[in-house]
Amino acid sequence: MFVSTKSLVAKGKSLAVPAGIIATLLFTFAFVIDHSKAHAAAAAAAGPLDDSRVSALTSLDDAVEAVAARVTPAVVNVYVTARVSPDEQAGGEGNGQGHGQGQGFGGINPQDLPPGFRQFFFGPGGQGMHPQPQYEHGDGSGVIISPDGYIVTNDHVVDGATQVRVTLNDRRVFNAKVVGVDKLDDIAVIKIDAHDLPSIPWGDSSKLHPGQTVLAFGSPFGYFQFSVTRGIVSALDRANPYSDNPRKPGDFIQTDAAINPGNSGGPLVDARGELIGIDTFIISNSGSFAGAGFAIPSEIAKASVDDIIKSGTVHHGYIGISMNDVTPDNAQFFNLPDATGAIVSQVTPDSPASRAGLKGGDVLRGLDGKKIIDGRALQVAVSEMAPGTSIELGILRDGKPETLHVTVGEFHKENSEEASNAGSGDQRGKLGLTVANLTQDVRQQFNVPDRIEGAVIQAVRPGSPADDAGLAPGDVILQVNRQPVQDADSFVNRIHAEPAGKDVLLLVWANGGASYLVVHPAENSQNG
Repeated sequence: MFVSTKSLVAKGKSLAVPAGIIATLLFTFAFVIDHSKAHAAAAAAAGPLDDSRVSALTSLDDAVEAVAARVTPAVVNVYVTARVSPDEQAGGEGNGQGHGQGQGFGGINPQDLPPGFRQFFFGPGGQGMHPQPQYEHGDGSGVIISPDGYIVTNDHVVDGATQVRVTLNDRRVFNAKVVGVDKLDDIAVIKIDAHDLPSIPWGDSSKLHPGQTVLAFGSPFGYFQFSVTRGIVSALDRANPYSDNPRKPGDFIQTDAAINPGNSGGPLVDARGELIGIDTFIISNSGSFAGAGFAIPSEIAKASVDDIIKSGTVHHGYIGISMNDVTPDNAQFFNLPDATGAIVSQVTPDSPASRAGLKGGDVLRGLDGKKIIDGRALQVAVSEMAPGTSIELGILRDGKPETLHVTVGEFHKENSEEASNAGSGDQRGKLGLTVANLTQDVRQQFNVPDRIEGAVIQAVRPGSPADDAGLAPGDVILQVNRQPVQDADSFVNRIHAEPAGKDVLLLVWANGGASYLVVHPAENSQNG
């Protein structure tokens, strides 16, 4: 091997010069030919594609450009100044973007807002160390709905504002006054003193379908004013994601049109340029757009706006119940023929529902003769009714149909109970949780009302059936399989009386309201 290799090297040296010259000539010749071919190919490809091959794309471009040109003049930037007290500043460090980090906005601590929603608040900040009141600034968006200066935005954009300034697409700036707000639906109407303004008409969000093209307009991050993004309707009737008030209706439009901090209050329009939603929040781990933006549908927003313009306020309907959707899991416990409707999990004392005779465990199946699909549909329908409206509810009570007549009351914030819960104890069952009695000390410590009776969850074992069902320490178990729980012992006895592996229906009180949860015990689970 060594010899043959060495001889090849020697031969290579003797041929090195002439071989190099030949190689150079061949490379140059090949380069000239290839370069000529490449140049000719580039020249052939430089022309535009035939119109017939891209007509669909150019038609789409033309349509989107037409909608954007129609809507953009009616979009405004809303710049808000709010006075923040030292107490509000001390509430925690903000998480705003665009203009810097802030400690709160309009009396709201951003850390108390749902993820994504808090990112719509901006402010030059400060770190909450100043004893004197501070002023913070927020950027949002809005849309002109009438030539005489009425503008729709979000309540959270103008909440606590001492000054509101509106910049139009033609760069004119106006001071605006807040006409009224709807805190339940997060809608606000502001007005500027101007006339002959460009505006866009309301559309009908009830006719939307997933997959339809929509455009979102606004001022992302407060800097990029009058931006437009395109996407589709990803889903409809999305439930309320907030944890602060379970009575807030949902029904949100979900879209993948890019919505970022600063778009809040801006319009979501359909392919005709009609206003079918008001952009209001995003769901994001980063605080910026992650493919899931949400808008208040026009059928809800328009009703609130009309009331505000007419009287300066909004009156929402209320009957005083908490509900769970009927599901295939829980339907068996109520002897239901299908998984539609809503189960009454709690009835507020001295409420319209209570006076009409509704009870926990009733299954709501119809509203004024129309089928109730789920609790969200009923909640939205009642919320948009005028107080004093008489409605007819079709229910199943212990499997038997009944009809109840309810007079809708008026929603007030105090109608929504707010309480914290916790517990202690050492009983552990096959569901994987520990419960304890509701002592007076526990009630006082965690503000559990005297009317609440049951067993308090002290601990939940990670990965247990209780954990999988969403149970948490501090929840109060009121019923097991629709039988009341008086204390920790009665809960343990009822659970142990159930066959191993059989699903268990629990009525649980948490965050000021009651709801039904189905727990799926493991087949071989004995003692948790």
